[in-house]
Amino acid sequence: MSRGKKLDIFIGAEIEDGWAKVESPKKTDISDEILEPQKHFLVFKKEKRRGKTVTLVGEFHLSQNDSETILKSLKKKLGCGGTLKDGWMEFQGELKEKLRILLVESGFRFKHGH
Repeated sequence: MSRGKKLDIFIGAEIEDGWAKVESPKKTDISDEILEPQKHFLVFKKEKRRGKTVTLVGEFHLSQNDSETILKSLKKKLGCGGTLKDGWMEFQGELKEKLRILLVESGFRFKHGH
């Protein structure tokens, strides 16, 4: 019983034949500009991940060290888990109102309607 011929994956066009290599763009552009808290205009987003709610707030333009310090203090005050990804802080649970109060106390501002 023959199973047929093996396929050669190198058959066909090659990069040198004029084909362009496709590179996907970055997910988000993180600006290197560091702003003080009063110049931030933060927004909230709510996502469902594996059936659970995640609250995102951002986009923060702070140094990595400052962002981690703020995240750590917010997680401690809220009693929840969270992380920092691409300038956005992610918190486990629906915490929009509690987060707004704590961030306004720290001097951050929000876009109108958020």
